[in-house]
Amino acid sequence: MTSSSTSPDDERWSPALWAALTVLCAVVFLDALDVSMVGVALPSIQADLGLSTSSLQWVVSGYVLGYGGLLLLGGRTADLLGRRRVFLVALAVFAVASLLGGLVDDGTLLIAARFVKGVSAAFTAPAALSIITTTFAEGPARNRALSFFTASGASGFSLGLVISGFLTELGWRWTFLMPVPVAIIALVAALRYLPKRREQRAESGHDLLGAATVTGSMLLLVYAVVEAPDAGWGSPRTIATLLGAALLLAAFVVTERRVRHPLVRLGILRSGPIVRANLGLVILFGSYVGFQFVAMQYFQNFLHWSALQTALAFLPAGLLVAVTSTRMGSLADRFGTARLIVVGSAALAAGYAFFLRLDGDPSLATLIVPGMVLLGIAFALSFPALNIQATNGVADDEQGLASGLLNTSGQVGGAVVLAVVTAVLTSGTGADPIGSFRAAITVSGILALVGLVIALTGLRGLTGPRARRTPVVAEEKPVLETV
Repeated sequence: MTSSSTSPDDERWSPALWAALTVLCAVVFLDALDVSMVGVALPSIQADLGLSTSSLQWVVSGYVLGYGGLLLLGGRTADLLGRRRVFLVALAVFAVASLLGGLVDDGTLLIAARFVKGVSAAFTAPAALSIITTTFAEGPARNRALSFFTASGASGFSLGLVISGFLTELGWRWTFLMPVPVAIIALVAALRYLPKRREQRAESGHDLLGAATVTGSMLLLVYAVVEAPDAGWGSPRTIATLLGAALLLAAFVVTERRVRHPLVRLGILRSGPIVRANLGLVILFGSYVGFQFVAMQYFQNFLHWSALQTALAFLPAGLLVAVTSTRMGSLADRFGTARLIVVGSAALAAGYAFFLRLDGDPSLATLIVPGMVLLGIAFALSFPALNIQATNGVADDEQGLASGLLNTSGQVGGAVVLAVVTAVLTSGTGADPIGSFRAAITVSGILALVGLVIALTGLRGLTGPRARRTPVVAEEKPVLETV
């Protein structure tokens, strides 16, 4: 593997380079898989371990807390300590936590294992992405590599429910144990195919206060929105937690403006494409996590479908993402990321609009399959394009930062929107469950329309091939496009 300045830009990559890329793709597939795979298994986990509904949500939320709360720290740690080193250690922790999660017989220990897995993913995901973006030169080579990488992440998330449906038929513990051998194989392969090499690291210096304040802010924010449906959005606990998150975030901004070696160089947020990419992932991931939760309630609790039937309902979207996402790099080269994001955002809104027609006897041919296909198109187009747009033009020593920002946006967006959707769904009356489902899906639909408007602003001034390039954002260099 070579540095980005000398990385191959032709179509013939060496076997070692392909092997390294495969390892990174396998790990991000596992990270994304873990976000959604536990969904279908939740009823079985609740029955087996005797968990209450409020405790059960923490099987999901524990992972989100660890992942979303520590992503910025994980990305910057990779920049400072070395991407390969951080990647290997975090992957080993992920394997151990997966094994423990599949063996425990106590709900608290299961939640703790999920939290540790989330923490490890917060370090592996930005480290893996920054390894790719510093290995492949910006342009066709990087776009092609990122298309494989993001296809793996999108496929893992989309196919998580499908795989979970099959594994839950064997027993819910298999949803935790299945990643263990894959993680071990990936770790052994990483030791061999991610060679030690001199990396361009960020300037020395640890912004401990910045790390503490931003991590504390993200943890409090995620905790607040996860607990709000039970505690109440206007309860003193929720208000106090949100206020604490805001105060810590303000302290973080003040710290970053004053310290010599900031955890986050705030100037990176002056780039319009980077800001739009992060907002886009908040909406894409957040709206789909909320929709997924509603769909699970609709299919399993209202229609009384089995875990396998529910998994098959999501299969069209998962297969579409898995098959087509690897071609998105060439499409980004030809049309530019902004155009792909616009089309993907439109497909996302149309997909949710289809599901607003759900009733007590949904049609596979006219409702479920077309709706899932549209959502699959949205993910296949938008997810790779957002990743490319969020990292293009960023200096090598800040790729971990850019990756961490993007992943944080997705996870925090997922937690916030899920909490809102849950509140809307549970506030409905039992006499009109269809109305409650439609109201909850409407939240995702409105967000998708907001995302489309944001994406359309990225088309301003796009004329000709030259305009398809993403503006460069690097330390001490001018930003070519601002918000």
